[in-house]
Amino acid sequence: MLDKVKLVVADIDGTLVVTGKFPSNHTLAAIQRLHDHHIYFGLASGRSIDQQLSKQAKAWGFNYDFELLIGMNGSELYDGLNHKRYDYYKLKREWIKEILELMAPFNLNPFIYYKDSMLCEKEDEDMLKSSSRNKTGIMVAKDPSELYAQENAKILFRIKEERMPEIEAYVNAHPSPYYKAFKTQTTMLEFADRRTSKAVALKNYCEMNQIPYSQVIAFGDMTNDNEMIELAGLGVCLCDGGSDTKSLADELTDLPCDQDGFADYLEKYLFTKEGY
Repeated sequence: MLDKVKLVVADIDGTLVVTGKFPSNHTLAAIQRLHDHHIYFGLASGRSIDQQLSKQAKAWGFNYDFELLIGMNGSELYDGLNHKRYDYYKLKREWIKEILELMAPFNLNPFIYYKDSMLCEKEDEDMLKSSSRNKTGIMVAKDPSELYAQENAKILFRIKEERMPEIEAYVNAHPSPYYKAFKTQTTMLEFADRRTSKAVALKNYCEMNQIPYSQVIAFGDMTNDNEMIELAGLGVCLCDGGSDTKSLADELTDLPCDQDGFADYLEKYLFTKEGY
């Protein structure tokens, strides 16, 4: 049984919004209603806190900051209650080099977040679309070694959806004790330190602010949300989410992401309760 809710945390792409889209008025109203009822709200994303997440509340029209930001799938945390920033596990340079060698047979275009840009091996249509969508610059590496010149939170590979099962199987057949791979979209595979997860950052945030896990609702849709959904008192997956995420969630939304499943769920199952 879920206690009185203190915190709602949600993934962005595929959960709050269709990838590349702006939140609907319905979704924005639900977030505002959480704020009005003094329920903390947080974002947990693969995006960077500095480049994107720290600007998200203002970009969506709110005149206040969200109480929690989890970036880079858990390697970054911003505690908005205490105005403190934390960084966790990063990929070592030699691990990134090893990942590039592992993925080389597939002739993809790996990239990392570097400074205010996406550093990639080549500028292609997907990179240009991502740059426009996320308002993030593109830098093309003069040599692939630039991608592992320093430690980084993650390295990303865009993969056509029909190729994903083959490549996932290949990666799973070549496990590492140091890093892991996981889908963040149906067309995105990311590698991060094996210890990294949104749950690690969420756990630390809750402990620092004396918030019981039983008072947390977590929303997600894809593999990188799994540990967070399992940690929360109530883990909710969008009904059009990945099969592995749906299988471990406590509940599914009635509607998919493109029909405001997040907002619809809050209206039906939280805001109708006494006290909300």
